[in-house]
Amino acid sequence: MTGQHKIGSAFGHDSTADDVLRGLDLSGKLAVVTGGYSGLGLETTRALAKAGAQVVVPARRPQVAEEALAGIDGVSVDALDLGDLDSVRAFADRFLASGRSIDILIDNAAIMACPETRVGPGWEAQFATNHLGHFALVNRLWPALVADGGARVVSVSSTGHRRSDIRWDDLEFRLGYDKWEAYGQAKTANVLFAVQLDALGKDSGVRAFALHPGGILTPLQRHLARDEMVGYGWIDEDGNPLNPGFKTPEQGAATQVWAATSPQLDGLGGVFCEDCEIAEVSTDDNPGVRPYAIDPASADRLWTVSAELTGVNAFG
Repeated sequence: MTGQHKIGSAFGHDSTADDVLRGLDLSGKLAVVTGGYSGLGLETTRALAKAGAQVVVPARRPQVAEEALAGIDGVSVDALDLGDLDSVRAFADRFLASGRSIDILIDNAAIMACPETRVGPGWEAQFATNHLGHFALVNRLWPALVADGGARVVSVSSTGHRRSDIRWDDLEFRLGYDKWEAYGQAKTANVLFAVQLDALGKDSGVRAFALHPGGILTPLQRHLARDEMVGYGWIDEDGNPLNPGFKTPEQGAATQVWAATSPQLDGLGGVFCEDCEIAEVSTDDNPGVRPYAIDPASADRLWTVSAELTGVNAFG
């Protein structure tokens, strides 16, 4: 694992996806962006396509995605429900049958703080959708990731990972559900996934990164009542943003686009990024990543558990 320390990026909190791509030509590159038709995903797709990439957007709501992406050249939509492993397999099979290779895979789609919901064989929905679905997707797409000498895989996590380590004794919240702890566990899993994927994949040219995009008001908040967000100090009674640290969607997409494309990260991987920079380790309220989220032993353990749950492991 690469040291979790800043590298002197020229970008920061206010940088946009277009800023980090300026001067980069992604012609001939293919990117897959889950959930790339809403919120940060939509801005990520737009910016990558503008820079010349072909972008495939797997979507749970393909018709909605087609409408949202209309007018953006170089983008195609396919069906994918990350909470349904049969859907993940079907998408991967279709993609592999096309014979295309993947240069960039951004695991962007997510749900947050939803009411207790069970999917698949009874899995807690946030862990299943945000982590296990992407775990299965990346492993099934492995042949396409290594086909052209390697790729970057970007796992969109959150500062929400601070809310919970992996609950090894109760992954599925059978002993009582807390929507924020469940979100926190899923976001920690996103970071650990990148740590282990990078360790397993770097010899094949696949490097992985996790990140916190920043605070942004997007459809990700769909499960939160307005009164709840007012109580958090995020918005006023009329829905206007109150937090001066919040980013625009263009700024929020920047870190995942930077992680996916920046030459500054060549030869690096397995790290957590924020504000278009590798983050420092933090155990207090300062920015950064919690030690438990980048622990190699936990990353290896989670990979094993995830492979057992999904029945998929490209390295098995």
